[in-house]
Amino acid sequence: MSAMSNTMTYRGYAARIEYDDEDGIFVGHLAGIRDDVGFHAGNVEDLRAAFHEAVEDYLETCAKVGKEPQKAYSGQVMFRVDPEVHRRAALAAELSGKSLNQWAAEVLERATG
Repeated sequence: MSAMSNTMTYRGYAARIEYDDEDGIFVGHLAGIRDDVGFHAGNVEDLRAAFHEAVEDYLETCAKVGKEPQKAYSGQVMFRVDPEVHRRAALAAELSGKSLNQWAAEVLERATG
């Protein structure tokens, strides 16, 4: 966890991290899955270990009950935009010699760093 980030990643899973000032602990929850998987610790090193353990426990529990673990994201994104934005994006993609999909994927990659 960097000083500028409030997320951690492990084995393709991401966790949202918050600080609970009342209890003086860091609290994390796996993001992007329907199951509620949380963990906590008093310092960053222990928090990272608790996060890794939470992911491993989630995967083991899924295996025990015969459930396919939910992957955080499939890579397929569908969303609606204003028709004028669509036109400008399609034009920008064509002018750059790319498909709209390739162009949008690069723009999203740059925007999310």
